[in-house]
Amino acid sequence: MNAYIPAGDRYDSMQYNRCGKSGIRLPAVSLGLWHNFGSIDTFENGRKIVRRAFDRGITHFDLANNYGPVPGSAEENFGHILKKDFTGHLRDELIISSKAGYHMWPGPYGEWGSRKYMLSSLDQSLKRLQLDYVDIFYSHRPDPDTPIEETMGALDTAVRQGKALYVGLSNYTAEQTTAALAVLRSLGTPCLIHQPRYSMFERWVENGLLDVLENNGVGCIPFSPLAQGLLTDRYLHGIPEGSRASKPSGFLKAEQITQEKLDKITKLNEIAQRRGQSLAQMALSWLLKDRRITTVLIGASSVEQLDNNLGALGNLRYTVEELEEIEGILK
Repeated sequence: MNAYIPAGDRYDSMQYNRCGKSGIRLPAVSLGLWHNFGSIDTFENGRKIVRRAFDRGITHFDLANNYGPVPGSAEENFGHILKKDFTGHLRDELIISSKAGYHMWPGPYGEWGSRKYMLSSLDQSLKRLQLDYVDIFYSHRPDPDTPIEETMGALDTAVRQGKALYVGLSNYTAEQTTAALAVLRSLGTPCLIHQPRYSMFERWVENGLLDVLENNGVGCIPFSPLAQGLLTDRYLHGIPEGSRASKPSGFLKAEQITQEKLDKITKLNEIAQRRGQSLAQMALSWLLKDRRITTVLIGASSVEQLDNNLGALGNLRYTVEELEEIEGILK
């Protein structure tokens, strides 16, 4: 692959939104490396996607210790991409995040939220990424058996050690988030951002969490905004070869694609077409219409898919009638 020279106009067309009450602005669309960047995937394809994302103004790349498969391999591959293509001061144009919380190694210290696990995991992530620091370090999930003060204290320590610039939460309920934010604030390391699962098909965050984030000046970055690909035109005519639902390593299972879901997808797709959008573009823009959403976190298996998703930014406006029609379908 040829030497990478970033596009000179990369910041001209992307929308950047303030993240809570911080000094950080994030692109309206961020790229997640949960899928398609692991050791079982084609490295050069992932490299092309990352290059194209940056050329289109995506500055935020989201990882976690367990992304792959195999766990850790997405960080390793992204570290190689950084070394090959993002030399010099280009690192300073990027927001790179990682997380710790899910199972990574054997024994009692290889998952959840203990100080031992969180800080050991961050050290391992930095080695895989070949970085001195990440911009955001998340607690990937709440630990029911570890005091929240310990987990939040580990995040605070990561910042004070210079291994992370900001901290975040993921998969915390409204109540858990409220408690975590209070601890972080008392430690002097306020939470920058929360990453919940949120899409047209999964809307639990609307029952309190979004209000908590807004009231506390915390940004929001929904993951799985396309419901693992369900909110695209990919499954309108069955399960295609190569899709997430067709892969044994994927999180979307064939049995989740029910006739009821397909009926809703078909109706939503009709609205998207009237709006001049693909279903994926509408699903993303539907989230971004809410000012409490800082950025949506997408995955991509190809440059073409990435470009299609970025087309969501072309139409973020909804009429009252469109919103009512969408609500009628989703209920």
